[in-house]
Amino acid sequence: MDENIRDEAWWRRQAAAQGEWWRKRAATHQEETLRQNNLMYGGLIAIGVVLVQPFLTPGTAPLDLSAQICVTAFSLAIPLLSALIVLNRHETYRRRSTSSVFVLAAQQAALGLGYVGVVAGFWHIMTIAGIAILVGTVLGVAVHSAGYVQVEEEDAQATPGAEQPPQAP
Repeated sequence: MDENIRDEAWWRRQAAAQGEWWRKRAATHQEETLRQNNLMYGGLIAIGVVLVQPFLTPGTAPLDLSAQICVTAFSLAIPLLSALIVLNRHETYRRRSTSSVFVLAAQQAALGLGYVGVVAGFWHIMTIAGIAILVGTVLGVAVHSAGYVQVEEEDAQATPGAEQPPQAP
C-alpha cells in the first residue's frame, strides 16, 4: 500500500514539474516571438527605405513595372510595419500578444508586401537578382524551419528536473 502512495506522489511531482516547465516555456516563447517579429519588421522597413530612395529623387526616368510594384508595396508595408513595431512594444510591456484577427491579418499583409517590395526592387535592378531573392527566400525558410524544429525537439527532450519513476521491488 505504501508503495502505491509513493508512486502516486512521484507522479504528482512529475506532473507539477511538467506543468511548470510548460508555463515557463510558453511565456519565453511569446517574448521571443515578439523580438523576432520586431527584427523582421525593422529589417523590412530599412530595406524598403534603401530600395525606394532612388525613386524619390526628382528628374528620374519613368518607373518600369517592377519599380512601380516595389514603390507601391513598400508605401503600404512601411506604415503597417511601423504600427506593428509600436504594437509589439505594447505587447512586450503587457507581456502578452494580441489575439486580434485584424492584427494577425495586418502582420501577414505587411510581411507579404515587404517581401513583394524586396523581390520587385531586386527584379528592377536585375532580373536574375529578383529570381535569386525568390530562391534564397525559399531556402532561408527551409533552413529556419529545419533548425527551429530541431531546437524545439531537443529542448522538449531536455525537460529539467525529470526523475526516474520508482521501481517495483
